[in-house]
Amino acid sequence: MTVIKNIAKDRILQITVVITIISLFFARPRIEDINFHTLYSILAMLTIIQIFSYLHVLDVLAYKLTASAKSTRRLTAIFTLLSIVSGMFLTNDITVLTLIPLYLTIAKRHQLPEILPVTLIGMGANIGAAFTPWGNPHNIFVVNRYNVSPIKFFSWSIPLLLVSSLIVLLFIFFVKDKPIPTVPLEDIRISVRPVVITIAVSIFFFFGVFNIVPAYVPAIVAIILALIINPSIMLHVDYALLLTFTCFFIFISDIQQIPFIVALISKTMFSEHSVFLTSIISSQFISNVPSTILIGKFTNYAEALFLGSNIGGFGSIVGSMANMLVFKSFAENGTVSKRKFFWVFSALEFAGLIVLTILGWIVLDFVL
Repeated sequence: MTVIKNIAKDRILQITVVITIISLFFARPRIEDINFHTLYSILAMLTIIQIFSYLHVLDVLAYKLTASAKSTRRLTAIFTLLSIVSGMFLTNDITVLTLIPLYLTIAKRHQLPEILPVTLIGMGANIGAAFTPWGNPHNIFVVNRYNVSPIKFFSWSIPLLLVSSLIVLLFIFFVKDKPIPTVPLEDIRISVRPVVITIAVSIFFFFGVFNIVPAYVPAIVAIILALIINPSIMLHVDYALLLTFTCFFIFISDIQQIPFIVALISKTMFSEHSVFLTSIISSQFISNVPSTILIGKFTNYAEALFLGSNIGGFGSIVGSMANMLVFKSFAENGTVSKRKFFWVFSALEFAGLIVLTILGWIVLDFVL
């Protein structure tokens, strides 16, 4: 019942279901338009993430690293860097949901700043997630849609990682540097063998993303591993996201059959730069995941779509699901004004968006 309730209350899924039902009045979806490779890969990714969450890997890393923090700035830097690294492997959503409540617990205990550090943790999660094919679900779609090789993918993501990390690290210097008591180390233990096996399955998942093995195989292996470790892990998998992607594919299959819509969208897809900007702008209003899937059906400019969708995760609070989770986590665990947090968060996000948009434009002109 808990799984069904979590699915039913997912706001993005609710909206997606409504627009998908509306689209069915205009056309019928075609089975070949549903990207099962992406769906299998996302299922594998979500299962592996929940296994790592169950094993408390990120919690242990966070406590071990923060136990040595001697100042507010150093603590913020540790959490931000951990957020970047965690986003690469555990996705931005899980990173945000784990690290922000953890940081705010420590902040309340020692009266530490909340708004800027939480904002930087959220930005760090988006930065790290953009770096790997599985960090963002829409990256999986791009890799499969355009048959992108690992070398090509990382040639796109490394410049983005370097510049965006530099921006966030510069923002860290705005955190007031005050000494804090040593953060106590919580007694959280992990089982080494399941962690090692899960890492091995994660590597196998990488082969599925890049079509070295069929994508459904890592999904089956991940589910079997979860059931062996603890069957309850499967109850926490984000099935709403999987259903949301399925609805996206159905919706886009329908609108692809409406000539007026096709002509309208195609007008914005005439060059790499137009795809890049359209992806960024649309992400600010409908989030970068649906934006990527929608635009991906109308363009062959893979590099521009990758850059636009990941840079589009910055900016507005709906730019990415992680941004919304940052605000939700702060609202539930923070002690200072939510309104003030919203404005500071938005200001820094849009500042990062502007700089990265300029970077992306330059990369399209001179690098790719």
